[in-house]
Amino acid sequence: MSAWIWGMLIFQCVLAISGYLWIFRRRALIGFHVGMNVAMVAGGGLALGTGVLLIYEFPFYYMEVTGIATLTGLAAGGLFGRLFGRQPMLSGYVCGLMTGMMAPMVGAAAFFSIPFAVMIEVFIVCSFMIVMKETFHVQVNDGRSEK
Repeated sequence: MSAWIWGMLIFQCVLAISGYLWIFRRRALIGFHVGMNVAMVAGGGLALGTGVLLIYEFPFYYMEVTGIATLTGLAAGGLFGRLFGRQPMLSGYVCGLMTGMMAPMVGAAAFFSIPFAVMIEVFIVCSFMIVMKETFHVQVNDGRSEK
C-alpha cells in the first residue's frame, strides 16, 4: 500500500511545480479574481491530497500529519497567491490552513479507502487542469498568443 501512496504524493509535487511554472509565465496578465481562485485551488487541493494520503500512510501520527498537511497548504496557497498580490496570497493561506486542518480527519473517516484516495487525486488533477485551461489563452509577455 505504501508505494502507491508515495507515488501519488510525488505526482502531486510534480503537478504543483508544473502548474506554478505554467502560471508564473502568465502572472502579469491574469486578473485579480482568477488569481484568488488559483491560490485557493492550489492551497486547498494540495493540502487535501497530502493530508488524506499521509493519514493513510501514518494512521497513528495524526498531529504530525495535520501539521504537514497544513504547512503544505499554507506554502502552496501562499506561493501561488503571491504571484498575484497580497489578497490572493491571504486567500491561499486561509484555504490551505483550513483544508490542511480538516484533510487528515477526512482521510481517517474514509477508513483507508483506495477508491476514495484515487477520487481525491482525480479531483486535484481536474482542478489544476481547469486552472491551466483558464490561463491557456492569455498572451505571454512576448506578445504571442499560446494555443
